[in-house]
Amino acid sequence: MISSKQVLVKRLFDLFFGVFLFPFLIMPIVLLMLLATIDTGQWGVFSQLRIGQFGKPFKIYKIRTLKQEGHRLGHLDASATRFGKFLRCHKLDELPQLFNVLKGDMSFVGPRPDLAGFADRLEGEDRIVLNVKPGITGPATLKYKDEELILAQQVDPENYNRTIIWVDKVEINKKYVRNWRFSVDLLFILKSIKNAS
Repeated sequence: MISSKQVLVKRLFDLFFGVFLFPFLIMPIVLLMLLATIDTGQWGVFSQLRIGQFGKPFKIYKIRTLKQEGHRLGHLDASATRFGKFLRCHKLDELPQLFNVLKGDMSFVGPRPDLAGFADRLEGEDRIVLNVKPGITGPATLKYKDEELILAQQVDPENYNRTIIWVDKVEINKKYVRNWRFSVDLLFILKSIKNAS
């Protein structure tokens, strides 16, 4: 399992890499935020409570991509604006999470942070997933990069997500925590950049 020393190495990398990226990403983030404000008619930054390390809730930041009406799991792409779909397709809506990383709420790589009712209800050995900070990307995120498409094809997206996808994500993330190495994080970052392009 990931040690306290490895957790420190992971955090130091997040800080150094985050500080390095900040000057290059701050203007694109501000521009996308302004464009999203015009596009959706709402404030261009979307925030939502997610479950973080040790089960502690935190506020995640994204570029807003959805219209104002109610949103349902498995139908999020249908609720997105045209510009929002472009952002979601290329993962550009995730850019403000750089601030979550710098604040210490998230890591560049780790289990994707979920809404309350999932990670906070893990029991037994499954709770090792909570030993690391949630990530912008990670092994489960890459496997389920087309999650919205998968859910849209289900009769009951909510049930499929909870009983099939979520269960598989827990197993993937447990393996990630148990076998963490710095080189693995670098590999996931490179894979994520490739998939987003």
